[in-house]
Amino acid sequence: MDDTTNQADAAGEQRCGFVAIVGRPNVGKSTLMNRILGQKISITSRRPQTTRHQVMGVKTEGDTQTVFVDTPGMHIMGKDRNRAINQFMNQTATQALRGVDCVVFIIDRTRWTEEDQIVLDRLAPLEVPVILAVNKVDWLKDKSTLLPWLEQVAGKRAFTAILPISAKNGTGVDALEAEVGRHLSVGPHYFPSDQVTDKSERFIAAELVREKVMRQLGDELPYQMTVEIEEFRDEGRVVHISALMLVEREGQKKILIGEGGERIKQIGSEARIDMERTFGAKVMLKLWVKVKRGWSDDARALKSLGYDFEE
Repeated sequence: MDDTTNQADAAGEQRCGFVAIVGRPNVGKSTLMNRILGQKISITSRRPQTTRHQVMGVKTEGDTQTVFVDTPGMHIMGKDRNRAINQFMNQTATQALRGVDCVVFIIDRTRWTEEDQIVLDRLAPLEVPVILAVNKVDWLKDKSTLLPWLEQVAGKRAFTAILPISAKNGTGVDALEAEVGRHLSVGPHYFPSDQVTDKSERFIAAELVREKVMRQLGDELPYQMTVEIEEFRDEGRVVHISALMLVEREGQKKILIGEGGERIKQIGSEARIDMERTFGAKVMLKLWVKVKRGWSDDARALKSLGYDFEE
């Protein structure tokens, strides 16, 4: 692999590859991809299962293009195992492993949970390199526990590399990118050099609204909330966006609107600031809430909202 890489670099050939970022919920997958890309593509919050879709982030540097695939956290579904939205997220995470050049498997410091084991088991059939990224090492109170843990976790699989990182502050991320680069294939780039994601601006707008809801409401609002963009009109200097927030019960709608409409105003204000930064234009954002009972447990409704189940 090193000889091929060196020969490709010497010849100035293009190199490209897909890299799946996997792990249980809330280990920092989206934070890592945003850090690598230098901008927000995947939304983040402290709440598990923030990421629902497979999101590609494209980084092109010279002759090398790396396509990172951020995935929903693979999780134990428990009492929600029959809920369509949960099935969709687990299915999406598994599908992201198809046809990749390597995998970055993220775990949280020196913790190993049942859900980490689920991820490891799903990686077992893969023959591509798997890099273990031990995230949030800056949070470790006792740094002396790290090395023994790295030696212990090395026995769980023949990992290509095991690297301690902090996706939030960037520690070790350069080393991780260098390791990923070793496993990219010689071949043409899949995306234009200035493209940073496969997702549309409408998708990103919807996700930014959903991020603000999750960050503000935390456990007040169940997972049964999604955002649908009904209008996205780009007039150059001004972008007009109308976003519909769907919930399943009237009580959830009241929570989302807040007393005197204060909650929805705050969500809109914070989302608009991020949108203007992302789209490079003034944003006129309109938000409203609608009750759509059972949408999160209805595969047909999910598909109409952009949650596409694939065979």
